[in-house]
Amino acid sequence: MLSLLQIAFLVAAFLTIVSAIMVVTTPSMVHAALWLILALAGAAVFFIILNAGFLAVVQIAVYIDAIAIMIIIVVMLTEGATRQQIRQVSKTWWAAAIAAILLFVGLIAIFLQTPSLIAEAPALVMSQDAILEDLGTALVDVNRYIIPFEIASVLLLAALIGSIMVAWPLVKGDKKEEVEA
Repeated sequence: MLSLLQIAFLVAAFLTIVSAIMVVTTPSMVHAALWLILALAGAAVFFIILNAGFLAVVQIAVYIDAIAIMIIIVVMLTEGATRQQIRQVSKTWWAAAIAAILLFVGLIAIFLQTPSLIAEAPALVMSQDAILEDLGTALVDVNRYIIPFEIASVLLLAALIGSIMVAWPLVKGDKKEEVEA
């Protein structure tokens, strides 16, 4: 019989997978962004199930509140997204499908090699406060995660500037002309 935690995991996993599939298959960019928010919320549920409350809050605050909302605003600011549907399927979709199948087979092979699928995880040696302190130190330590952390912040800034440039109307002479779709 399944426990309540296992049922919560299965429901969250199902919703996350369905919403992730909808992100890449829906024809509307706005709807894809909304499905992305649901997929990211599913990841936050996984953090809650893993008893990592801080990471769940970070997932919600950073990814759902900041990035996903920024994506929705950018999509709505661009002229093409409101007037016409943009084709989201590439001509080389078959290559992506083959890569996804190979990745799936590889993950299943790794999963089947685990020694015990029923074994419980060992108890944490450190307290929750010590884990959180270690995470905070790791994010600013030169030898650990400061470089990836800073690269991510620069990439987000570049994405924000790029989205402003995409939404900005063309300027010819002294008159502003908006791009005709």
